[in-house]
Parts: sequence; structure tokens; C-alpha cells
Amino acid sequence: MQRFRDPLLWLIVLFLALLWLLPRSGPLFHALFPQLPRPLYQQESFLTLTLAHLWLVGVSSLAAVILGVGAGILVTRPAGREFRTLVETIAAMGQTFPPVAVLAIAVPVMGFGREPALIALILYGILPVLQGTLAGLAAVPESVSSVAKGMGMNGWQRLAKVELPLAAPVILAGIRTSVIINIGTAAIASTVGANTLGTPIIIGLSGFNTAYVLQGAILVALAAIIIDRGFERLNRWLSRYRHEQ
Repeated sequence: MQRFRDPLLWLIVLFLALLWLLPRSGPLFHALFPQLPRPLYQQESFLTLTLAHLWLVGVSSLAAVILGVGAGILVTRPAGREFRTLVETIAAMGQTFPPVAVLAIAVPVMGFGREPALIALILYGILPVLQGTLAGLAAVPESVSSVAKGMGMNGWQRLAKVELPLAAPVILAGIRTSVIINIGTAAIASTVGANTLGTPIIIGLSGFNTAYVLQGAILVALAAIIIDRGFERLNRWLSRYRHEQ
């Protein structure tokens, strides 16, 4: 019975229910927005838009995690410390540069579709991951590293068996921030022809159709909440696992 009281489970059920109910909610939106001739978005199914949105977020976030964690590890090793300032500056520029501007630059080169959106989301998602990696590795006590070194571990063994496990909660917090940011930012990808949950939002804004905006925004917000709760659950599990070791 405890499982059925899980808020995350009910959020997922609510999201799936909305995916099923929204295409059938024409009478409700006609009643709420009687001034609109077509208040229900029907150009693509909400399930298709959700899958496309999650694919875009998943691929871009995976790339951002690989690049951010990799760069964070590299610049905290003796051979790469001199590049730390440069890497942090480049990553910060990637996030401060507006995604819309990245899309505008990438479209003439890559064309319309998912590719320019992926570039923008990757650039936007690297900085939180990099910052989390740097903060997590910096928080590892020097005494712990010294003990591991005294046990005969080389640099990469200390990284894999000591530093990364201890830094994992902080790194995970950076990844969590990056993914949540990208869930919202991915909606902008619809401006360059990528199908996402932002498609009804963009069409609604351009056509002064508040109902479309509401339908897309509810699903984007709920997806972000579910992913955020999922990361919170993962962080609790990770903390419990560390205490059991």
C-alpha cells in the first residue's frame, strides 16, 4: 500500500492521463475558450510531441553530462589544471549565450530541425554539470585521497574508487539542474522546426491562441516536475547506499 502513496507515481499517472485525455478534451476547451474557433491542438498527437521532446532532452543532456563531467575531471588532474580557467570561461559563455541566438546561428549552417536545437541545448546544459563536477571533486577531503594513495592506488584508481563516489551527490545535483533547464529550453526548439511540447506553445503565441499555450505548458511543467522528483529519489537512494557501505 505504501507504493500507492508515492507522489512520484501519482505524478506519472497524471502525466499519462493527460496525454490520453487532452485529445478528447475538445468540449472542455470550447467551454473555457468560446472565442477561439479551434481551442484544442490537433496537428500532432501529444504523445508524439512528448516522445520527441524527451528524445531531444535525453540526447542533449547525455552529451552535456559526458562533456561536463569529462572536462571537470580533466581540469582537476595535474596535467589539465592550467586549462581550468579556459574551460570554465567557455562553458559559462555557452550558457550566457541565449539559446535563441544559438539557433539563429546554427540554422543557416545545419538547416531546420533537431540538429540546431541539439547544439543549443548541449551548450546550455554543460555549465551546471561542469560546476557540479568541479565542486564535488573539490569537496573530497585531502586526507581521504592521501589514505587512498598510501594504499597504493594510482591517480585513476583514486578517481574511480574514491573521488567520484564521494563527489557523486554534488555532480548529480549539477546534472539535475542541467536536465531541468533543458526540459524548459527544449520548447524553444519548435521555433526552428523541431517537434516538441513547445510546438503548441509557439503556435499558440503566434496565433493568439491561449488554449494551445496552456496545453503545451502544462505538459512541459509536469514533465519537469516528474524528472526533478526522479532525481531527488535517485539522490536519496545514493545517499542511503553510501551510508550502507
